[in-house]
Amino acid sequence: MRRRQYVPASGKEHMKYIKADREHVKRMGRHCQIGDTLWMAMSGSGIGMRFTGRHLEIPVRGGYVAEHGEPEGNYARVAVYVDGIRMLDEMIDTPGKRLVVVDREIPGTVEVQLVKLSESAMSVIGIEPMAVGYGDRVAPLPPRAHLVEFIGDSITCGYGVDDEDYTHGFSTATEDVTRAYACHTARLLDADYTLFSASGFGIISGYTDNPDKRLAEQLIPDYYHGLGFCRDRIPEGLNPTEMEWDFAELRPEAVVINLGTNDDSFCQDTLEKQQEYMESYERFLIDVRQCNPQAELFCVLGIMGQRLCPWMERACENYRQHTGDLRVHTLRLPEQDGNIGYVANYHPLERFHLAAAEVLAPYIKKTMNW
Repeated sequence: MRRRQYVPASGKEHMKYIKADREHVKRMGRHCQIGDTLWMAMSGSGIGMRFTGRHLEIPVRGGYVAEHGEPEGNYARVAVYVDGIRMLDEMIDTPGKRLVVVDREIPGTVEVQLVKLSESAMSVIGIEPMAVGYGDRVAPLPPRAHLVEFIGDSITCGYGVDDEDYTHGFSTATEDVTRAYACHTARLLDADYTLFSASGFGIISGYTDNPDKRLAEQLIPDYYHGLGFCRDRIPEGLNPTEMEWDFAELRPEAVVINLGTNDDSFCQDTLEKQQEYMESYERFLIDVRQCNPQAELFCVLGIMGQRLCPWMERACENYRQHTGDLRVHTLRLPEQDGNIGYVANYHPLERFHLAAAEVLAPYIKKTMNW
C-alpha cells in the first residue's frame, strides 16, 4: 500500500492560529504585545513552547528596517531550536517571514524556542499568530528555577562571535548572543535569562576613538527603563526606545552588570574621568536596585581590558557604604588573550566567553546558594 504523503493545509479551514500569549508560550526577555503581535528588540529575547502535532509555522515580522531595506544589511537575526538543536537561522530581511518549524505526517511532541540572536540597536521583530493544524497543541515551556538579568555592551551581545577575522567590523549576521558569556553563564546555572545590552554603550560614554570626545548619546543608564535602545521602529510607528518597560513582568533573582569597556576608551588614564565613571556607576546601581529590589547585584568587568576594574570596585564599595545595601558583589572576569586570537573588531572568541562564564557561574551559584 502506498504511504500517503502529508501535505500541510494552507487554508483557514484547515489551520488554526495561536497568538504568542502567556497561555501558549513562555516569553523570554523584554517584550511588548501590540494587537495580535508580540514585539521584541533585545538580544536573547524570544519565545519557548512545547508543541504537539504535525505542523507549526511561526510568522516573524520585521520593523521599518525590514520593510524599507538597510544599506549595511544589519537586519534582525533569529534562530529556532527544536529539542535544543538549532534548526533554522534566519535574517529577517523582508517585512515578514513564515518559519516552518514542524511539518510531518506523524504527530509528535517537541520543545521549540525562537531566539533573537542580534541586538536591539539595529532591528525589532514581531511574532504574529502561529499557524498549527487542528488538533495540534501549544503550551508554554515551564520556567527554570532561577532568572538572571545581564546588563552590558557588545560583549554581552555576542558581537562578531561568528566572524574570526579581527579586521572586520560590526554585522548582525555575525552576532550571536547564545555564544556569549551571558548565555553560557545562564546555561551553567540552568537558569532563564533576560538581557539589556547594546554595542558601544557605557556608563558615562560610549565607545570613542578620540578620548577628547565623549559619546554621550550611548549610555545604558539613559535607556534601562525602556524596551531597548533601537534605531528601528515597529510598523505601527512606535519606537522601542520610547516604550517603558514594566519591571514587574520579569523579576530576576540576580542582576549582572558588565559595563566599563567602552567608558575606558574615553577615560583612558585620566583620573577625573575615572572618578566620574565611579560616581556615575554608583548612581546607576541605585537605579538598578530600585527596579530590582529583591535581586543580588553582581558587578563584573575585564574581558576586554581591566583598567577600570578598580574604579568599578570602588563604586560598589561606595554604594555599600552609602546605602547599607550589602547585596552587591564584584568580580574581575578573565581577560582575553590576543595572542590566541580575536573575532570581529578585536572582540572575544567564544572560548574566552566560556572562560568568563566558567568563573562567573560558580561565583553566582555560591553567593546565591543555588
